[in-house]
Amino acid sequence: MVEEYIRELVQLGIRSGDPRHILPQYLRLIDNCVYFGMDKFCLDKGRVYVVGAGKASGSMAVALEDIMGDLIEEGVVSIPSYMMDQYKTRRIELIGAGHPVPDENSIRAAEKMMDIAGKADENDLLIALISGGGSALMEKPLEPITLEELRYTTKLLLNSGADIREINIVRKHLSMVKGGRLVEKTRAGRVYGILISDVPGDYPEYIASGPTVPDPSTYRDAVSILKRYKLWDKIPGSVRRVLEEGLRGGIPETPKPGDPVFNRVVNKIIASNLMALEKLGEKLRRDGYKVLILTSRIEGESREVGKALASIALEAQDKGYPANPPLAILVGGETTVTVRKSGGRGGRCQELVLSLLASIRDREGIVALSYDTDGIDGLSDVAGAYVDHNIWLRMIDAGDNPYRYLDENNSYEFFKRYGGHIFTGPTGTNINTITIILVNPRALRSLPKDPFAIPRIGPKHGYPYQYT
Repeated sequence: MVEEYIRELVQLGIRSGDPRHILPQYLRLIDNCVYFGMDKFCLDKGRVYVVGAGKASGSMAVALEDIMGDLIEEGVVSIPSYMMDQYKTRRIELIGAGHPVPDENSIRAAEKMMDIAGKADENDLLIALISGGGSALMEKPLEPITLEELRYTTKLLLNSGADIREINIVRKHLSMVKGGRLVEKTRAGRVYGILISDVPGDYPEYIASGPTVPDPSTYRDAVSILKRYKLWDKIPGSVRRVLEEGLRGGIPETPKPGDPVFNRVVNKIIASNLMALEKLGEKLRRDGYKVLILTSRIEGESREVGKALASIALEAQDKGYPANPPLAILVGGETTVTVRKSGGRGGRCQELVLSLLASIRDREGIVALSYDTDGIDGLSDVAGAYVDHNIWLRMIDAGDNPYRYLDENNSYEFFKRYGGHIFTGPTGTNINTITIILVNPRALRSLPKDPFAIPRIGPKHGYPYQYT
């Protein structure tokens, strides 16, 4: 069935980053010794402390308790407040905090993390469960920056078109816990940073702003980013003062590569976008597709990336280049949306596939879906969206076009009207976005039903299937 096949692709991508399946492959407990990859730390007289933050960190906490049990002395992990009902833990406290901008609970979580890290001594193991989204979920701004001033600065950055690395460089230089500064707070004999990557290129220093990772960036870099995006004169005065004081050396820099504080730290990425793309590629090859994994680190404006991917799909369909159909093109990464008109609703995945649809127009035999593996695209209640020829026909039948929705950053309304939304709910992982384009698809040659559409526009176009 058409809908079952697309569901399989969505679910496989998400499952590939689920820490409850993955963490036991990397972390083991044998005879009171903890093995993390090739590293070994024995708890002869020591205790285990746990800190963490991120959209996948609740799942990581559950998986860690299954492995470590009552050896965990104390722990706190900060997760999005809307995910609090998903997990139950015994030894690790969960705090529901704000995302994508920090709130009071983000401050409380960071303070508890610093407190727990400070309790660990040279006999103890500190485990940090870090995943994407953690930058907002744990925060302790440098004085005199207030929470409201930090929230305002974060919103400016998120709407500026800056990529996640640039945003996190600024965040690190306004924080007491990011950019490796959490490690400076502990005397633990070993620190294990267990990371799930949502960052293009899987650079650990940018995942949740790298609380356990050396930071190669500087205050000068942070200032340059704010000026590049014309935000320097818009940010609060306290933020400018902190950054200027950092430039003068009045505030210590974040700890850099080579700092001896990291000699006792082991950081390892256990799940990433590329790993998920490889799993999806294996399935698609078994199903008879040629598979091209173009990249796991696509960046840029969603609408421009959508146009580029459309051109590749059309070239393959028309000329057999770079490969003959049936072809599956896989792309991962993190595109951005520069908000041009307030009041619109959408997300990077929805805008990407809407732009792709506008580029392929009424071409049959091309199906594309793009979804965020955390289950939330932008500030909407969907994971992403899916497009095909049927959606184009429904739009034309209504006398509409995709361009006004793109101009208004209102892709959510387009898919609400014409179908294609992908609903998953919060998934418990976060390995960035996945985009799949099927050219002359085998399993989807005809698309009689739209598996993710809710009947929004009347019985003529209603397709009563919803992915939950």
